[in-house]
Amino acid sequence: MNRWSFLLVTVCVLSLSSCQIIGDIFKTGVGVGVFLVILVIAVIIFIISKVGGGSK
Repeated sequence: MNRWSFLLVTVCVLSLSSCQIIGDIFKTGVGVGVFLVILVIAVIIFIISKVGGGSK
């Protein structure tokens, strides 16, 4: 029975750490996604201001 309890503890520890890694990757992905959205909006505003004659 000792072998099974060791196996159960090992599986729990490995699955918990992998969940934390997945969470960290997701948080990083959200940060990069927000940065890219802001960058695209800034580029669109820049193009519209140049095409629309924003500098008079």
